[in-house]
Amino acid sequence: MLNWLPENISSFGKNIDGIMYLIYYVVGAWFLLAEGILIYFLLRYRRKSHPTAAYAPGKTGKAMAWVLIPVALVLLCDIAIDAKGTAAWDELKVDMPDTQELVRIEGRQFAWNFRHAGSDGQLDTADDVVTNGQLFMKVNDKVKFELISKDVIHSFFVPNLRFKQDAVPGRKINGWFDATKTGTYGISCAELCGGGHSYMQASLVVLSPEDYEKWLKK
Repeated sequence: MLNWLPENISSFGKNIDGIMYLIYYVVGAWFLLAEGILIYFLLRYRRKSHPTAAYAPGKTGKAMAWVLIPVALVLLCDIAIDAKGTAAWDELKVDMPDTQELVRIEGRQFAWNFRHAGSDGQLDTADDVVTNGQLFMKVNDKVKFELISKDVIHSFFVPNLRFKQDAVPGRKINGWFDATKTGTYGISCAELCGGGHSYMQASLVVLSPEDYEKWLKK
């Protein structure tokens, strides 16, 4: 049912998709149940048959059960979603893995700029590589990023990585991602940032280790 999602190319994307699947099925089940009950009452108490509905003020235990049991079931569903979401959050946001590459991602109206650390593994040194509109990385390498904004709030969004992180002026946000398949994938801004928001596009270029070294030297 969720085959319309972009291809996942990240190691953590399966867990993100799992949360969406869980929410989809939980909400879908409750939607079908609620609509089924609504249709039943529409037919059962329609004007043509003139049935008399009972008045139930909700003061008895049996009447309250119609409220409390669904509340308890919804709460259990919420706890299940939160538990799955917490595990994914910890993997992506809390437990930083060892990384092989370092890049600074800068959002500004209306472009994404990238500063790749060179062979010394440090930013703001002589061997840095600066690119505009293209973020290069090695396949299967974990990339640590520093995300900043030069003007307003932007949101760094790579659907194929199942990754989205806001860029906030005055803050440097650290995180990581990886890609398990070579190719070129879209990057966009997912936060309305001005008149040119829809044109704030870039590309993620995932290269083999050999091609990445060739690009870096070039």
